[in-house]
Amino acid sequence: MTITKFSFPTTIHFGPGARALAGPHLRDLGLKRPLIVTDKGLAALPLMAGLKADLESAGLAVAVYGGVFGNPTGPQVMHGASAYKAHEADCVIGVGGGAALDVAKVVGLLATHPGDVMEYVWDHPQVRPIAAETLPYFIALPTTSGTGSEVGRSSVISEEATHVKRVIFSPAILAKVVFADPELTLGLPPAVTAATGMDALTHNIESYLSPAYHPLCDGIALEGTRIAARALLTAVREPGNVQARADMMMSSMMGAIAFQKDLGAVHSCAHALGTVCDLHHGLANALMIEPVMNFNMEAVPHKFAELAHVVGVSSADGFVPWLAHLKHTIGIAAGLSSVGVKREQFERLIEIAVNDICHQTNPRVCSAADFERFFVEAY
Repeated sequence: MTITKFSFPTTIHFGPGARALAGPHLRDLGLKRPLIVTDKGLAALPLMAGLKADLESAGLAVAVYGGVFGNPTGPQVMHGASAYKAHEADCVIGVGGGAALDVAKVVGLLATHPGDVMEYVWDHPQVRPIAAETLPYFIALPTTSGTGSEVGRSSVISEEATHVKRVIFSPAILAKVVFADPELTLGLPPAVTAATGMDALTHNIESYLSPAYHPLCDGIALEGTRIAARALLTAVREPGNVQARADMMMSSMMGAIAFQKDLGAVHSCAHALGTVCDLHHGLANALMIEPVMNFNMEAVPHKFAELAHVVGVSSADGFVPWLAHLKHTIGIAAGLSSVGVKREQFERLIEIAVNDICHQTNPRVCSAADFERFFVEAY
């Protein structure tokens, strides 16, 4: 494989070794003091030491903020902003999965803007404006293939007290350049590869099923589904297979681009599971996708026929069984009970799912009773 450069709309350098281009890129722009924003696990790995050394070899003075963990919260962002100021940084490099990249997107925002991060969420009653011209230069290096946050225009941050996920949305927080290097995902264990891969697949599927009108995103979502269908099992079984890793990284980015068309009820359920049970987002999507897809089938059978076609199944009725077989083959947990979810949590799960915005673009209207059925079936 070679490194390919394209824009959609973010400039993306895609391919093995793309990470080595990040340092020279910043240097050539006259930037000198990057802050790497990453999670606690990655910060301690040789991978991070190697990235830091590459950047320093380009003449950059690098600091690392490794304070991201779990579902990121406001204080993690604010601590990152403090680290940015302490280093007298002039740019931000996001390295990691969705959580680290979501924090990285807004560290520079809070380092250069007043107030608390939660005052910038889109539905705050007095939402603060974002002055795009004052934001630090931001680049992203994804290390997982699931959220596609590296090409997204939003940052999802959880309220510390309630764990409810809140969204900061602005094209201004898009990465200026993405260095998408599949070699950075080679160390992912099979369980993480499976969960993040199902996240990418769910993004593509739900985006396609959304009734919003966006034929461009429909095409991207279908191709993203096709790519994940052929690559996910190989990526799980053969973790060193660079082509499979590259395919999953591409499917992940395509899903994130496509879901500007919006998502559906699977994500409303997953957001509830993340809030109440602190469940990994990709795993939550994987556990909830079958009951929601069975529910949606009645509303848009023609779309299920198209999804079946791109994954290599002969009929629309075969798509959900294909999903079930894929999940079993890649080792996704059998149900919510197997990951510690308790029935007494259902009332709160249903409440949060009903209030979540994602199901407003589900192809079939969902009631509280429907969400109860989804959780029961997934249990």
